[in-house]
Amino acid sequence: MTDPRDPRPLIGEPLALDLLNTRWRGTPVNDLLTDVEGYRIWLSSNGLAERCPADRAGLEAVLTAREALAQLVEAAEQQRPAPLDGLNAVLAHGRTVHRLTEAGPRREVEVDRPLWLAAWLAADDYLDLLDQGAHRIKACAHPTCILHFLDTSQNGRRRWCSMAVCGNRAKAARHYQKITG
Repeated sequence: MTDPRDPRPLIGEPLALDLLNTRWRGTPVNDLLTDVEGYRIWLSSNGLAERCPADRAGLEAVLTAREALAQLVEAAEQQRPAPLDGLNAVLAHGRTVHRLTEAGPRREVEVDRPLWLAAWLAADDYLDLLDQGAHRIKACAHPTCILHFLDTSQNGRRRWCSMAVCGNRAKAARHYQKITG
């Protein structure tokens, strides 16, 4: 389901973390969400292209959510009080409505304006991740990587966003250090 135009090195994390991962290492930092086309790619990669308008207003709402999520994750990493207002402001734009239908129970998301749907879904997903265990939300251990992932390993010891990329970089650096002294 990932959009083949998506250039990010880590795709497929839960929606909240996938939104954070629209920024990745580089000089300057790479950012998929610098324009509406990048936003369109992100929506497509997350199966939201049919549900969310890909326009400047939606992009601005998603950027607001990304900033709020980044502040919360950073506060958790630094073990300082979490700034709750940003995410709560995004969440205030929508709600989940529970209904009983002929087919059984159904949950529907309602937002005050369609432009907030993707942002609200990412913010709501972050709450679900916290319910699963905030300690499972991790930053990649590679010193130059800025990506985040949900550690679903059995022992909770995953360190890298990708063993193939950052894990191998770390191994190569350790090996080089050994042979050079």
